Amino acid sequence: MRNLAAPKGDRRFGRKLTRVGIHPDGLTLTPEGTAMQSILDLGADVDSRYIWVACAAHSFAPYRIDNTRNAILVWLRTLPRGSRLGMESTATYHELLANLAHKAGLQVFVANSRDVRRYAQGVGCRGKTDRISAEVIARYVAREHADLHAYVPPTKEQLALKQLLKRRAKLTVTKAALTQSLRGLPGAGREIKRLMTGIDELIAHIDRLSERTLQKLTSAREAAEHIRTIAGFGALSSAYLGYSFTRHPFSNSDSVVAFSGLDPRAEDSGKKHGRRRLSKRGPSEERRILFNCARSASRTKVWRPYYQAQRAKGLSATAATVILARKMLRVAFALYKHKQPFDPALLAVGTA
Repeated sequence: MRNLAAPKGDRRFGRKLTRVGIHPDGLTLTPEGTAMQSILDLGADVDSRYIWVACAAHSFAPYRIDNTRNAILVWLRTLPRGSRLGMESTATYHELLANLAHKAGLQVFVANSRDVRRYAQGVGCRGKTDRISAEVIARYVAREHADLHAYVPPTKEQLALKQLLKRRAKLTVTKAALTQSLRGLPGAGREIKRLMTGIDELIAHIDRLSERTLQKLTSAREAAEHIRTIAGFGALSSAYLGYSFTRHPFSNSDSVVAFSGLDPRAEDSGKKHGRRRLSKRGPSEERRILFNCARSASRTKVWRPYYQAQRAKGLSATAATVILARKMLRVAFALYKHKQPFDPALLAVGTA
């Protein structure tokens, strides 16, 4: 049986392709007619215009395709179902490939860019190009896929809420930068005030849209309602965590803390016990939200004893606030798992 994935000389990928066939036993045939493995480990380096693809088993030489729906679909038809495809997380450029590949029956892995960069350094890569990055990602997927979480496309409502939260975060950062940059500018006080008012109105509008979108996500809405009963959490933080808890397959509170980047990173070797620092591997916006919630909560009747207990250990205000944020995150996840509101009487002040 012969399944021609692309006509000979087809340049819809951005380069010339040859015929690829399917062996009767299920093995993919190369242009020379030799069989290669039925499941491929693939890497893709994605930017706004192009995608470089590579195979860990070198079943084909790395090549480039266009980052368009038609080009991706044509390329995916040349691959065996069940193949593994890895790519780095980008702003939005990787999303089209990830969603189409998942729909086509591939196992998709969206890797942290920092992890891939350090992996490349660990295996001795001395340079970085788009082609080399695709090869490194393919090698990373081939060796580490058993310990990676497969990508699951978000629902339409989840994607909408994610985009709203992301754009709100960008507006917040932009407003802070503008406030700092324009402070003291002579003769522009009225215009600056009008600008800041406009940004505040846009943020408020996004909050209303987020709340409306959250209502369509039953599990996330219920989680947010329970989380909001915790002193220190508000509408934004509860919606953010409600989305995060229902979007990602967290097994326990340790995985939640690790995802947020609030987990302490050890630096011990022999007799040396290094200073603990946060891994900061997760989304920075989540850490910003949690830190601000903890700073507010440290002044409440519920959380003040816990915060003061950390300060009594000799910790700085920042370190104590981070520990409080980590505690609040664990409590929020417990409420989500048990589907119940917060009970201050169950709070153990003496534990970290």
